[in-house]
Amino acid sequence: MAAVMHNPPVAAPHYKLTVDDYYRMGEAGIFGPEDRVELIEGEVIEMSPIGSFHAGLGTRLSEWLMPTLMGRATAWVQYPIRLSRHSAPQPDFALLRYRSDHYMKALPAAADVLLVVEVADTSVRTDREIKAPLYAKHAIPEYWLVDIPSRCVEVYAQPGDGVYRQVQKLAAGRLAPIAFPEAALDVAELFQA
Repeated sequence: MAAVMHNPPVAAPHYKLTVDDYYRMGEAGIFGPEDRVELIEGEVIEMSPIGSFHAGLGTRLSEWLMPTLMGRATAWVQYPIRLSRHSAPQPDFALLRYRSDHYMKALPAAADVLLVVEVADTSVRTDREIKAPLYAKHAIPEYWLVDIPSRCVEVYAQPGDGVYRQVQKLAAGRLAPIAFPEAALDVAELFQA
């Protein structure tokens, strides 16, 4: 009779991709134009598809915020941000420090980001449990999670030690980026179709 061994699972060594590896893979055609992926902590993560309501919300955010901020901030819509050697997320929307080259010479880094926004339909949990700590770890000063199912915006601020120390949920009222308090929007209007 054979003895049954109850050993804990062995953690096999993992190879973390760098942002440079990730871009070389894209240049080599490993990712096709239909692939929606981003690099988070060295792993290629599949992104949720974007539906019309999600896309419209992202556009509405940009249209509300940018007229006030032209020449003072750069709108960054679904483009990568190089947070570290192993992470290049592609948030739905970000406000970056204004640069006259519009980041053509290099992707923005964490220090360039004033606000990052994820619009979540099916990815609320991922955006809350993976993206929020990632953005906090890299000291992004403000993160908005636009929660479509709950029709609210979770506002994360005061990053430190990999967490945001201030979190609030808004279903109504005015909301403005910390860096630009004059660029306010109405949260309830944001969700009106």
